[in-house]
Amino acid sequence: MREIGVGIVGGGYMGKAHAVAMASVGAVFNTAVRPRLEMVSAGSPQSAERYRAAYGFNRAASDWRELVADPRVEAIVIASPQSTHRAIAEAAFALGKPVLCEKPMGATLEDSRAMVEAAEKSGAANMVGFNYIRTPASQFARQLIADGEIGKITWFRGEHTEDFLADPQTPANWRTTGEANGTMGDLAPHMINAALALVGPIRSLMAEIETVHATRPGGDVSNDDQGQMMCRFENGAMGQMHFSRIATGRKMGYAYEITGTKGAIRFDQEDQNALWLYRMDEPEATRGFTKILTGPAHPDYLPFCQGPGHGTGYQDQIIIEARDFLYAIETGKPVWPTFRDGLAVNEIVAAAFASSHTKSWQSITTLEQA
Repeated sequence: MREIGVGIVGGGYMGKAHAVAMASVGAVFNTAVRPRLEMVSAGSPQSAERYRAAYGFNRAASDWRELVADPRVEAIVIASPQSTHRAIAEAAFALGKPVLCEKPMGATLEDSRAMVEAAEKSGAANMVGFNYIRTPASQFARQLIADGEIGKITWFRGEHTEDFLADPQTPANWRTTGEANGTMGDLAPHMINAALALVGPIRSLMAEIETVHATRPGGDVSNDDQGQMMCRFENGAMGQMHFSRIATGRKMGYAYEITGTKGAIRFDQEDQNALWLYRMDEPEATRGFTKILTGPAHPDYLPFCQGPGHGTGYQDQIIIEARDFLYAIETGKPVWPTFRDGLAVNEIVAAAFASSHTKSWQSITTLEQA
């Protein structure tokens, strides 16, 4: 067992989640590498000190450069705005320090490609924060699909829908400015990542992206409210995805349906401890979707709770993510999703924008082909 100093850039919503995860992960999973909350940085000395005191860090900094350069900070979590991700990651990798970066990985496709190059040149552990796919239910879904339990996948439907901007009278804010903060930059990456994890690479797509509420109290809106996408996977399956921040009534609509030749799977993050499974080989009289409540028999559930059906929560996903990041640091082996996996998601987002602009199908351009 060894200790490692962790620095977190940003102490807001995700910064707090990562701080709690790093403080808890050793006790939950008995990891060989134990994080020490060494330093947190924020936009001002006052904010940084407030986060330090609240989360239990040893020190605070008002400049991320100080955090990255500090020798006692041995691993870095980036939980700051997307526009800062590239510079922080490149500085950390130049020093050989492992990086866990929140999604979307880069504010632009150019940023994401540069971050992959820096990560792979350094050889340091690198991961992107796609936490929702780490629920025990979704991990079990991946396992069922990989084991062929529902046969060959023929169709996928996914959505990431929320309603935090459904009211057109909600004032303009940072989320309504800049492409990276729109629905395609903020919400879509999670479900695209899920599609890649569950079904596999996407070959081509057709998308529509739009701003429904172009003006709000306090200013104009410069990014997108919702989007939809048809796609064809490399394995031949058809796909359909929808993303929205104006989906009235939806709070965490991260949901998917997967149809196979032998069965089907359904999942909704608003009921994250349940997976619905249909098997065609059941007797006709009892054949139907079965609700499976997660429990100790499912991936990464038992370390949190011994009781089936008692459930895990949002913070637990981040703790699982922290465990995976520490494992990558410990072993030197890549742990999914790496920066290259994050780039694959961003390439699909870029193709969706291109499709929406040109009103045409787009083939997915990989890093090697670009």
